[in-house]
Amino acid sequence: MAQALKTPAVPLVADADGVMRVNGTRVTLETILAAFAEGATAEEIAQQYPSVSLAAVYQVIGYYLQYSSELEPYLIRRRREARETRTSNESMWPSDGIRERLLARRQG
Repeated sequence: MAQALKTPAVPLVADADGVMRVNGTRVTLETILAAFAEGATAEEIAQQYPSVSLAAVYQVIGYYLQYSSELEPYLIRRRREARETRTSNESMWPSDGIRERLLARRQG
């Protein structure tokens, strides 16, 4: 008789703001995927983010590779939100002359 294999649940949960994180951590889906896209191995990612187990990193990457078209709308929304936040922050705190201001503050 063939034994059925258990398929573990993907360790991703959406927080109150709708951000997908690795269950039990503050590490986001985008963080794992960005490291993977930059060429990091699952082992390197797990070392860089010790709160995420190696198995969880593999599961998240595998889930993305299998369901990337379903995740793409979420990832597009998160990139848009990041751009909006960056634009808002830059308009409130312009970086023009920041080096000079910091040097002046250090000397004064």
